[in-house]
Amino acid sequence: MSVLTDRPAPGWHTPVPAGHPAASLLSARAVRSRCSIVMAQVEGGRSPFFTWHPEHLPLCAEYVAQTIRLNYPDLDVPYHARWRHFEAGGVDRWGALKARAGLDGDPIEAARVAVDLVIPSVLLDAGAGPDWRYLDIPNSQRLPRSEGLGVASLALFASGALSSDAGGPLRCDAAALIALAPETLADAFQVGPANPLVGLDGRLALLQRLGEVMAATPAVFGTPARAGRLVDYLRAHAAGGRVTASFILETLLRALGPVWPGRLRLKGVPLGDCWGHPGPEDGLLPFHKLTQWLTYSLLEPLEAAGLIITGLDELTGLPEYRNGGLLLDFGLIQPRDERFWHHTWTMDAPAIVEWRALTVIGLDRLADAVRGELGLSREAFPLARVLEGGTWSAGRRIAAQRRQGGGPPLRLISDGTVF
Repeated sequence: MSVLTDRPAPGWHTPVPAGHPAASLLSARAVRSRCSIVMAQVEGGRSPFFTWHPEHLPLCAEYVAQTIRLNYPDLDVPYHARWRHFEAGGVDRWGALKARAGLDGDPIEAARVAVDLVIPSVLLDAGAGPDWRYLDIPNSQRLPRSEGLGVASLALFASGALSSDAGGPLRCDAAALIALAPETLADAFQVGPANPLVGLDGRLALLQRLGEVMAATPAVFGTPARAGRLVDYLRAHAAGGRVTASFILETLLRALGPVWPGRLRLKGVPLGDCWGHPGPEDGLLPFHKLTQWLTYSLLEPLEAAGLIITGLDELTGLPEYRNGGLLLDFGLIQPRDERFWHHTWTMDAPAIVEWRALTVIGLDRLADAVRGELGLSREAFPLARVLEGGTWSAGRRIAAQRRQGGGPPLRLISDGTVF
């Protein structure tokens, strides 16, 4: 199954016909194959930025396996997904919200509501910065970073701020997103002079743009446009109740690609999280980090709706500062110039694009080594579990051990839409 083989049906904001030159870039396969080109150049000594050191892989794999055993002693690791952040501090906030709404007896509508929640939540999940915290008053928890962003976004959703239907507050629809006021988002995330959040304006613009794109994509989101209608689209395109992870991702890349601001376009089609690098012949290097993160986060509600998701390892590891920081901290990736550590980098800098490419391939290699440490097969322990158990947690753990405040080993400027 592939959205690359057919001309998109009417009702797409930006149709991507099969023969369009952008089509080959909008897939996980493109991410992995093009990042492999960059890794080969680095391993061949042809990079001005980095060297690759596989001799450090065993120690890093041992550390990740240890982290997995600390987090999940029974090795029953869930998918790497936004749902883990909703459970911060051991509180099942989504489960409680679903029970209060009486959704437990209606798995399809529960899946729609879950998707209504998780799409905007993932889009809000770029790095918060070191100084921001969210006070979860009902549970007396003060939460930083991704956990805080997740719980804050759940509270925003539960308030009905993303629904234009007063009788159905647990929705995310286009009309409410387009009308979302800056003060509503700032209040929901408790932003103020003493609690600054990186990229607040960018996050608001992203949600408003999401509403515009949803409204212009009735093929996926229906009319009036609602995020949770994605469930119906995927169910309609499932063959015998089965859908591939790559089909989910490719659907999202086409449906949500126009949401991302100020990015590269190819003959009118926005390429999303895709950047310039001299490695591939055409100079284009895709990552699709947030969209893959969203795909991982859709697995659980889609499975709860009865779909069988296949081909999980077609997706790649996520090239962001926890996973990529882990590889830097363990010396698998080493900069040629010591000034790399002290410079403040933008996301489009060639060195940062290359670091992200090495992270994608490095995570594949690290995952194999971690499975060897745990004595588990790829089928029993797919990349989605290695990431959760896992490399992301290990990246945060090593950062906390090495640096006050637990920040990444490099300095990054985020606009609230990538890192």
